Amino acid sequence: MEKIEGKEGDKVTFSEVNLISDGSSVKIGKPFLPAAEVEATIKKQIKQDKVIAFKYKPKKRYKRKVGHRQLLTIIHPDKIKTE
Repeated sequence: MEKIEGKEGDKVTFSEVNLISDGSSVKIGKPFLPAAEVEATIKKQIKQDKVIAFKYKPKKRYKRKVGHRQLLTIIHPDKIKTE
């Protein structure tokens, strides 16, 4: 997921949950489920692999090469509260 503020080992809570499934039933929010929360632990703050954007125009001597590395957060969900 995209970068979340915090350090490794910090606890975070997500209150905007769209969908919960327990294997037999599915609950879908419109747009979010009102009483659902997910508690998670931040495992790592990393950078994704580099994505290269290369543009050129033939016969015009025009070339542009740009690289980008997206900041990511790896989380581990600990508890899912439904109500």
